[in-house]
Amino acid sequence: MTTASTSASVATTALELREIEQFLYREARYADEHDYDAWEALWTDDAIYWVPAGNPDADPAHQVSVIYDNRNRISTRLKQLRTGKRYSQSPPSNLRRIVSNVEVLNEDPDTGEVTVGANFVLVESRERGMETWAGRYIYKLRVVDGEIKLAYKKVQLVNSDRPIPTMAFLI
Repeated sequence: MTTASTSASVATTALELREIEQFLYREARYADEHDYDAWEALWTDDAIYWVPAGNPDADPAHQVSVIYDNRNRISTRLKQLRTGKRYSQSPPSNLRRIVSNVEVLNEDPDTGEVTVGANFVLVESRERGMETWAGRYIYKLRVVDGEIKLAYKKVQLVNSDRPIPTMAFLI
């Protein structure tokens, strides 16, 4: 199912839209509040976390990305943040994001994964000033042991075609 006319039925057959929204809001809050243990627990064992640089449809195996992490790399990134020795985040940025326009895009009946899109605006406050980040999230969500989990998160920044400032937090 990929058409807009089937999106409503997708949300009711796999996961309810409100349930999806609450999961996405919780994931954003964990990231904003630097709750790395809770954020890490949201991911599946085979997860991918991707922030493309430039073309959002490029193959990350053949083009540079801002972030292209598998599950092990996600864990390593979080361990670095937990140490307090990631100096670009010492002290941690104050973050707040708004997640909106949540829509179910597709459901894969073979895997049970639901693809969801959402827009975001994130404000980062640091000693150097405030930075605004905006873009689109594409998620693949899967139910594992009765809980929604992140199998994939792609962050398409609206300014990915330009030089971006240091991003040492969870976007």
